[in-house]
Amino acid sequence: MFYIVDSDKSFYEATTDLVPVIQRLGLNVLHIHDLGGMLDSKEIEFDDECQVFEVGNPRLVEKMLALDRRLGVMLPWRISVYTENGDTKIALARPLPSFAALSPDAALARLAQGLEEKLMQIVDETR
Repeated sequence: MFYIVDSDKSFYEATTDLVPVIQRLGLNVLHIHDLGGMLDSKEIEFDDECQVFEVGNPRLVEKMLALDRRLGVMLPWRISVYTENGDTKIALARPLPSFAALSPDAALARLAQGLEEKLMQIVDETR
């Protein structure tokens, strides 16, 4: 269900390098959630870093929503960069199993497969 890779980069390097890879491979960064910063601001102890990048592609979103408007609950897609015990990791929830659980539509499966491959390529190239 998850695709997680270890990175030799620092958290800062990985988060900085991720955005250009996302853009080069045809997706847009819609928002970045700094979960570690949010916890710090609420004085909740969290020793690691965590940022979640929401990404999308308007044409792909259009195709998915045309198949089934309820799929909006699965959009946009997320890539997380976080630290764990001093190691930097880059992760995503694989879209193919999630979409398959929601719909047996073959066209959706093809779209989800292509999306998953692209997201995994983003993670692999950023690592």
